[in-house]
Amino acid sequence: MPNPYDQQAQTDLRAWQQRMRQKPTLLNRFTRQLQARLNAMLPEKVHRVLTATIQKMVEGVLFGSQHTTRQPVAEGTLAEREARVRARIRNYRNAAAVEGGATGAGGFLLGLADFPLLLGIKLKLLFDIAALYGHDVRQLSERLYLLHIFQLAFSSQHTRRETYHQLAAWPTTEATATAETFDWRQFQQEYRDYIDLAKMAQLLPVVGAAVGAVANYRLLAQLGETAIMAYRLRWFAQAPELPLVASPDVLPE
Repeated sequence: MPNPYDQQAQTDLRAWQQRMRQKPTLLNRFTRQLQARLNAMLPEKVHRVLTATIQKMVEGVLFGSQHTTRQPVAEGTLAEREARVRARIRNYRNAAAVEGGATGAGGFLLGLADFPLLLGIKLKLLFDIAALYGHDVRQLSERLYLLHIFQLAFSSQHTRRETYHQLAAWPTTEATATAETFDWRQFQQEYRDYIDLAKMAQLLPVVGAAVGAVANYRLLAQLGETAIMAYRLRWFAQAPELPLVASPDVLPE
């Protein structure tokens, strides 16, 4: 018999699943088309450089040796684990806000430096969350799961639906997922398009500090909430004594 916390967690998870599976709205489609046109204006060489740069940055953090000693938390209820997860999210969220405010106050050059710094903070948060849910991030498959969570949090609704289905069917996705087959170009375009509006004003004088702090705070909060839901998918799927969350294939469109 599930406890009240688990029951509410499943209810929230079902609502989140439905949001992830929603078809793009007219505004979503218009925004996606506009971003596609803007991306088409960039020379192919620029796209290749951006893709390679972001890929190396992400791989450096995600697959770096500095994370090979992180140990998963072996015991704990969902409520206990998520209390620690939310505390960790608050810590990273506050750190990201301070970092965004500092780089935003520094003007254009420091504003540009915020991009790799924030990327590292986000990925390190995901490592901590994975371990708190009991997953061993020393395994390549777990790091690839983190990569999909990241993409789910910072993508258009079109890509979000695709990524959600990959996470919902992770045992199948995991069998073929590799860092080499991952679509890094789509990853960098979706990430840049998603954060451009939120972060552009950070490069402006005077207002850059406030914009940087608020934007980073919200981006970390969104990533943390996405990670919680993604790990709830696996938690309930791996707990046979609990009633299963509705299959993504039978949820209404």
